[in-house]
Amino acid sequence: MTDAPINLNRARKARDRAEAKARADANALKFGRTKAERLLEAARAERARRALDAHRFEDPSGEGEA
Repeated sequence: MTDAPINLNRARKARDRAEAKARADANALKFGRTKAERLLEAARAERARRALDAHRFEDPSGEGEA
C-alpha cells in the first residue's frame, strides 16, 4: 500500500465545488450578459422613459389628476 490516505471530506467538498462551478458556468452562458450589454440596456430604457415622459399630455386645467 503505497498510496497515502485521502481525506474524504476534502474530496467531497472538491467534487461539490466542481459541480457548482459547472452549474454556474452553464447558467452564465444561458442567462448572463456582459457589463456593456447591461449598461446599454439600461441606457436604452432610460432614453425610452424620457421620450415617453416628454410626450406625456398634461391637462392645463388640472382636472385630470387623481
